[in-house]
Amino acid sequence: MSSRIRLMSHNIWNRDTNSPEWEAMGEDCSAAARVSGLIRVYKDTTPDIIGCQESSALMADLLKSGFEDENLKYTLIWGRFTPIIYRADKFELIDSEFGTYPEKIEGFEGSFNDVRSKSWNLGVFRAKENGKVFIFATTHLWWKKDTTEKQVSEESRFQPHSNKARELQLAQLLNKVSEYREKYNCPAIVVGDMNTTYDSDAIQNALKLGFRHAHDIATEYSEERVGLHFCYPWGLEREYYDKPFENAIDHILVIGEEEGSVKRFERYSPEYYLTVSDHSPAYIDIEL
Repeated sequence: MSSRIRLMSHNIWNRDTNSPEWEAMGEDCSAAARVSGLIRVYKDTTPDIIGCQESSALMADLLKSGFEDENLKYTLIWGRFTPIIYRADKFELIDSEFGTYPEKIEGFEGSFNDVRSKSWNLGVFRAKENGKVFIFATTHLWWKKDTTEKQVSEESRFQPHSNKARELQLAQLLNKVSEYREKYNCPAIVVGDMNTTYDSDAIQNALKLGFRHAHDIATEYSEERVGLHFCYPWGLEREYYDKPFENAIDHILVIGEEEGSVKRFERYSPEYYLTVSDHSPAYIDIEL
């Protein structure tokens, strides 16, 4: 017997305090102010498992308190900036592992993991309803751009070999996923802010390994928007970017699933969310 579940990827913005720019706008970008918006997202969309990115320790604590206050049956697997949140009443955690990506990469200058925030978190779950076992992993890859065409004022946003760093980081996680698939003989879902587009080597290499992008195989609906908008400590724009799917950087990859089991691939972008995070949550409905 299969069961339809909802799995989400969500970058919730590592920002704990308000900024002068937001205060001047009459807004508050602190974790304490934004947590209510995150809770509202989860109440609106009812995900079963959430793979987070950019979750500070403070935000994780605020979320746990918020779940209790709202009587939401979520528990949290610590993972530095990439925790996993799941419905403990619906799933049993039978195995897990967490890791950070190396700061240094041999042959490349500079750091590729600022404050050790780029990491992965993996859980092996058993659905209580039907006993089905599956792997769920979340990750956040290196963020800087890799190009020689840059503005001097944007120098800090560019770094040579950044594309290769993301490629190596994702490959490391997918190798780990393969180890767990061999152990448990089950499907796997990998979600995350991968800071790279669909046509990048990082994503295309994953597809060559047998992973499939949920956007490409959803049978009922596939979201074409990127789910991003300008929302930073120094400014806010109250509209979402109008860019096609290929420009998105939040991805959901699946492997080992039954044909036709991915039903929907969506991004949730309501108006109230514009002050919560720059990344809209992406999620899939899948039958396992």
